[in-house]
Amino acid sequence: MDKKGIARAVLAVAMIGIGVMHFVRPEGFERIVPKALPAPLVLVYVSGVFEILGGAGLLVARTRKLAGLGLVLLYIAVFPANINMAMNDIQLPNVTVPAAFLWLRLPFQILFIAWAWWCSRDDRPSAAPEIARTT
Repeated sequence: MDKKGIARAVLAVAMIGIGVMHFVRPEGFERIVPKALPAPLVLVYVSGVFEILGGAGLLVARTRKLAGLGLVLLYIAVFPANINMAMNDIQLPNVTVPAAFLWLRLPFQILFIAWAWWCSRDDRPSAAPEIARTT
């Protein structure tokens, strides 16, 4: 397996695992949903489903590009929850981290977006378009 394949597998397993945790222990995710949004538990379940689908989709060549795009959109959609977590120093159950860590992790969302996008791109080098020759 090449580097991209390993990176893809790691991201896929991580997303599937985190998605499953949305159902096993939803309370931590529910706590960070901004108060202005309705039905936090439903939003946690919906995002969990899309995390699982995105992770699994990365592993299938036919769905890889769509899965990558879906994960990029998901990372953008959940960013307000990450901001809410940092602004209000919301700690997850049984885990306490310094407030600075909650702020420092926000720029990493860009890394996750880039990771998902890169992992979802075609492994084959693109061929240069042929230019018709006139003789």
